[in-house]
Amino acid sequence: MAILRAFSQSLISKFTFRTGVVLLITISLFAFFNITTLKEIFLQDAKDDIETVSEIILHTTHFQMLEDNRSRVYQMMEEVCLHEKIDRIRLFSTAGLVHFSTCAEEIGKAVPQIETKCEDCDSGLFLPEIPYLDDSRKIFQNAQGEEILSVTTAIHNKPSCYTAACHVHPPDVKTLGFLEVQGSLAKIGVQASSYRNSIATFGITLLMLVVICLSWMTQSLVIHPVHDLLLHAHKVSNMELDSRLQLKSNDEIGELSEAFNDMTAKLKQITDEYRDLNETLEAKVLERTEKIAQVSDQLVRSEKLASLGQLVAGIAHEINNPLTGILMFANMFAQDQRLEENQREDALTIVHETNRCADIVRRLLDFSRTSIPDKRLKSLSTLMESTLALVNHHAAVNDVEIVRHYGVNLPDIDVDPNQIEQVFINLLVNACHAMPMGGRLTISMFRDLQRDLLVTRIEDTGHGISEENMSRIFDPFFTTKNQELDGVSGTGLGLSVSYGIIQNHGGQITVESVEGHGTVFTVELPVSSLMRIDDETDASTSNVLTA
Repeated sequence: MAILRAFSQSLISKFTFRTGVVLLITISLFAFFNITTLKEIFLQDAKDDIETVSEIILHTTHFQMLEDNRSRVYQMMEEVCLHEKIDRIRLFSTAGLVHFSTCAEEIGKAVPQIETKCEDCDSGLFLPEIPYLDDSRKIFQNAQGEEILSVTTAIHNKPSCYTAACHVHPPDVKTLGFLEVQGSLAKIGVQASSYRNSIATFGITLLMLVVICLSWMTQSLVIHPVHDLLLHAHKVSNMELDSRLQLKSNDEIGELSEAFNDMTAKLKQITDEYRDLNETLEAKVLERTEKIAQVSDQLVRSEKLASLGQLVAGIAHEINNPLTGILMFANMFAQDQRLEENQREDALTIVHETNRCADIVRRLLDFSRTSIPDKRLKSLSTLMESTLALVNHHAAVNDVEIVRHYGVNLPDIDVDPNQIEQVFINLLVNACHAMPMGGRLTISMFRDLQRDLLVTRIEDTGHGISEENMSRIFDPFFTTKNQELDGVSGTGLGLSVSYGIIQNHGGQITVESVEGHGTVFTVELPVSSLMRIDDETDASTSNVLTA
């Protein structure tokens, strides 16, 4: 039942059924009108044949009638009645009295009134006894149920009749009698039935052939392409956008398939663009979020530095005055010759520690001052070399190998040499302190053309920075140096001051570190628009120096 239901709902079954119904109605109407027309033609031919027979009988018996040779006339009529198409011939008077009939029982009797339609006069009754009856035709059924065509022809009183020797009929009589010839229509019915059967057979055969051909054409030209379109639509709905329809024709179905392929290609293009846009948007959002986080961290750090700077400035000024007095009197006390040796050593200790406090106060004041950089065009590699000359003793003491990688044609940039040198000193000294047992310090300097930055990377192979300390590395007074482990201590102001200097130069300083594997500080400074490049510098070599 499910198969039948599916078949009855399919396009080919609907198309075939409706086409078959239309063809069946068309063939039936054609057969009906054709058979009806053919039957009328056969009937007309039969009427014409019987009328011809009647005319022949009247003409061939005319002279015998003039001679009143009735036996010869009747003999001729009987011979004519022997023909298969002639059923009966009779002569009767205008009063309806039968003078002759091939059926002998009717001779001398009145013509019976037969209820049948007269095709010529449209009368419901045929009344041959009416004196003014003219030629007529009628169809009726005999006792055997066969259809009989009766053609009645009037025998007119011609001049040759009333002037003949017999002179039986007076001249004023117009009609002498009637000749009725009856022919069987059974053969016409047989022919019509045979023709109807032939038409029915031909119609059924034609209907089957047409239905089969239409089904085949519909299946190959419509159903299969539509099925392919349906499968393609399902694939597209499942986002299988690489699917393509094979173009099998150049008709409307082929144009529809090509339109489907174009639609799928455009949909795939739009989907890919949308996917790329999403991916790009996600990357941009992440990048912007990171930048916002960095800016937020910078703002927080700047606010902290600014607030702390004001506090430190006040404290430093308050401490500096009494500290100056202590240092002065400690120096005087240490230089007094009346002191014993142990007392002199204690006095020198006081002087040393007081100097250290003074140094801390000086640094606090430097930290609190927001001095404007005195920028000049300088070579950053030259500044690095001069800085390395100052910290060589730290590297030598800690057995640190210094490796330089400077790019070619590095431009001079607009910087404050003293402040940048201070940044480099802080970074290089911290790197040497991070490698108390020796290691490698790699200094790389190159130009980032895309962002138009001059990048300096200072990489050490020291003990690194733990993950929890990474977010606080630039905070003031925060230090990772350990007096017991590293042998050095710090105030935690070096990186904070360095951070502020780089910010004032429009650049940024970042740190990357893996605990136990070293640390990398990256300083990025913008290249000045007034940069000066030595055109005579050989661009084919790079300076790689190893200390």
